[in-house]
Amino acid sequence: MVGLLAGLGWVYSASQKKDAALAALRAEHQQLQQERAALEETAQARTETENNELLRLRKDHEELLRLRNEVRQLRADKDQLGAQVRSAQAQARTAQAEAQGAQEQLQTLRVSAALPVTSAPGAPAAPATPEQQQAQLCIHNLRLIHAAKQQWAQQRQKPPGTLITPADIAPLLPNQTVPSSCPAGGVYTLNPIGTPPICNIPGHSLAK
Repeated sequence: MVGLLAGLGWVYSASQKKDAALAALRAEHQQLQQERAALEETAQARTETENNELLRLRKDHEELLRLRNEVRQLRADKDQLGAQVRSAQAQARTAQAEAQGAQEQLQTLRVSAALPVTSAPGAPAAPATPEQQQAQLCIHNLRLIHAAKQQWAQQRQKPPGTLITPADIAPLLPNQTVPSSCPAGGVYTLNPIGTPPICNIPGHSLAK
């Protein structure tokens, strides 16, 4: 009887120890699960942070590329504008020189138009035919028109190719009038700036 009681006591004690060990294992397992969950949460947060940082870096890189392209475009625009300014300045200098020459030529023509035609001393008179006189007067008119066009273009800084009307250059001509037609019946064409005026009669043209 005593042995049976002792055996039962041992079994009970072993059962208690087993239950305690199981409880300890359960607690340890639960703690491990909690630690694992915490680690997974930390890893997920770190991954999210890294993804956000990577996204920010990509956006910064794209912004940097955009700014570089803008700087490159601004430099190209600046170079193009500089070339246009230099070209315009060169054209302005050329137009100014041409206009100055045209103004001097126009003044000379105005003076010569008021002087009578004389022959050289001692030379026999060689009267021109009516056709020659008409051609000379026509060419004289073309020179006046051409000089007035150049002066008008210089005063208004107009480039070659600009269209012009008789009313534009009339104030720059003698009597403020543009010759309407050739003395021989030809028709004048003013032509744009940079192109000499012409008469439709052969031989009535400015020397090139």
